[in-house]
Amino acid sequence: QVQLVESGGGLVQPGGSLRLSCAASGNIYTSDVMGWYRQAPGKKRELVADITGRGSTNYADAVKGRFTISRDNGKNTVSLQMNSLKPEDTAVYYCNVRRWPSAYYYWGQGTQVIVSS
Repeated sequence: QVQLVESGGGLVQPGGSLRLSCAASGNIYTSDVMGWYRQAPGKKRELVADITGRGSTNYADAVKGRFTISRDNGKNTVSLQMNSLKPEDTAVYYCNVRRWPSAYYYWGQGTQVIVSS
């Protein structure tokens, strides 16, 4: 059983920054992939970034150069530093853990990010 709790969302002006954090409880393994997804109203949930236990990262093209994902295996946390935010970044952001080898997905309940002036 894995539970994920996100924090750090809020309202920010375009060009501003936010840092999202996700705390995992239960068993998290270095073989698990941890990441962030987002979903805007009327749109499909999409991958923002993910990171392996070894530190390999993957970013959506829309956020490359602006967002940075990090992971602390000892604390079972994953964070997303978001800089140069744009209105199109507005979405609910979800923490995710993908288990290996089953590929089972665990999800947090999400945290709202609104980028608006």
